[in-house]
Amino acid sequence: MRTVAHIITKLELGGAQQNTLYTVENLDRSKYKVILISGNGGLLDSDAKKIKDIELILIPELKHEINLFWDAICFFKLYFLFRNKKIDILHTHSSKAGILGRLAGFLAKIPIIIHTVHGFSFNGQQNFIKKNLFVLFERITAKITHKLIVVTVNDIDKGLNAKVGNHGQYILIHSGIDIEKFKFLKINIDDLKREFKIPLDDLVVGMIACLKPQKAPCDFVCAASEVVKKIKNCKFMLIGDGDLRQEVQSLIKELKLEDKIILTGWRKDVENLIHIFDVFVLSSLWEGLPRVFPQVMCAGLPVVATKVDGASEVIKDGETGFLVEPKDYKGLAQKICLLLSDESLRIAMGNKARLRIDESFDIKKMVQDIDELYQIQLSP
Repeated sequence: MRTVAHIITKLELGGAQQNTLYTVENLDRSKYKVILISGNGGLLDSDAKKIKDIELILIPELKHEINLFWDAICFFKLYFLFRNKKIDILHTHSSKAGILGRLAGFLAKIPIIIHTVHGFSFNGQQNFIKKNLFVLFERITAKITHKLIVVTVNDIDKGLNAKVGNHGQYILIHSGIDIEKFKFLKINIDDLKREFKIPLDDLVVGMIACLKPQKAPCDFVCAASEVVKKIKNCKFMLIGDGDLRQEVQSLIKELKLEDKIILTGWRKDVENLIHIFDVFVLSSLWEGLPRVFPQVMCAGLPVVATKVDGASEVIKDGETGFLVEPKDYKGLAQKICLLLSDESLRIAMGNKARLRIDESFDIKKMVQDIDELYQIQLSP
């Protein structure tokens, strides 16, 4: 039996975190002893503690923010942890855990190091110094990484253009979802609308995202302010929470949208709530390939999103939804209005969206592909 250690910066309620938990829970225990390492304080910590037959290690010093003091402590904790345990495969996720974990794992002489790129740490929204610093770290750690898993082809091109690793290191494994769960779930939409006090004949535009700069939630609010000028019988629902919640609430108040936008906070019943939506929106400034895209597309929703990174690999502009440039909230509003005012277009795009999600997005296949990658790397 081989020991596999997964490390992720924090178990927030996000796609990368949920898929990491699913992977460590469903790896074949006849093949692997599984260790999960994370910073603490995440919403999914309790879910991780419920997983049977894993060793869960929470490290308080493992934080998203760059802090030389805490990062140094975290690095040495990881190094001594790796030295004291016989780990055959180290599988890292997210930027901070990916950089510190791989460096500590290399020095501790872990024989196989794999990293999943859930969107690179560098992007076009960063200043020159910060972006190039992250590029440097990614280049260094790629040299000590055996395989780089990406969730989108775009990230292969992005990595190679930044001289991060070589083509042979990259392997595409989509971020998986439970296709059956999202595609065939039967929900009483009227009951859900009553729960949120939404008139039954109102149309609903939804977004699911952490309220942080990457997701640009204020652009969603600004788009809503444009839409309600033209379409009166609609509501907007923003599912998620985060550092920008206060800013979002202030903007909603400033634009007098209190009766139009519903902030739900974090919810663990997303597979139910998306069935309230008539249109799904994501206003991100950068992404890998958001897990929420195949989720809502499975449910037959057309998507209006920003044209960033891997979005165009799953959303075919004009067929399964619409793509606009980042920060173009008026463009978002225009496409939302087009869909809200044309039911036949919404249905046609939603049907094509449902057909677009094939077995390559299935979460069981994701774990199977990861297992196969492990076995190949372990082969003499």
